[in-house]
Amino acid sequence: MNPSHEPHIVPGTEHGIMVVVVGPSGAGKDTLMALAARHFGSRPNVHFVRRVITRDGDAGGEDHLAVSEAGFASMEQSGSFAVWWEAHGLKYGIPAEVSVALSKGHLVIANGSRSALHRFHAAFPRLKVINVTARPEVLAGRLEARGRETHEDIMARLARGSLTVRGDYDVINLDNSGSLAEAERKIIDTMNGFLAEVA
Repeated sequence: MNPSHEPHIVPGTEHGIMVVVVGPSGAGKDTLMALAARHFGSRPNVHFVRRVITRDGDAGGEDHLAVSEAGFASMEQSGSFAVWWEAHGLKYGIPAEVSVALSKGHLVIANGSRSALHRFHAAFPRLKVINVTARPEVLAGRLEARGRETHEDIMARLARGSLTVRGDYDVINLDNSGSLAEAERKIIDTMNGFLAEVA
């Protein structure tokens, strides 16, 4: 990658669709992605990205490739990432190999961040964004149940944050305030719609 950290892209080489799933803490983004991966797991033209993260492999959460800060820097300098970004004291990378699946006209789904969407937009000609949200009171209840923050801290964070995606992106908002089964159906229907576009 060049010094500006923006990827080198050859126009017209990618015919598939890159789907980036974003959303605030408590919205259920990771859970919905896991359910979607289970549903589409046998589809050869659907790929869920395994991110590279400077986080211990035993830390829980998503399945990822854990690397050190030095290892991440080496990968970044060698062009191993299509996109990378920093958030919450960690670095996240999307492997450059996703371009192979996209060149075949496949659907590629990645766990992303709203703060990094400009980098995804620069890297992938056909980008779709699924913004998983929930009503503020639902988010607050889920975050309180985790027991990691006080009620006051949670309410202050929700007041500062925004549930919308700002920028010129192709966004589908998915409200996960209700039942998990309902949200699962929504994300599967959404991805089936994307598959119809690359079929």
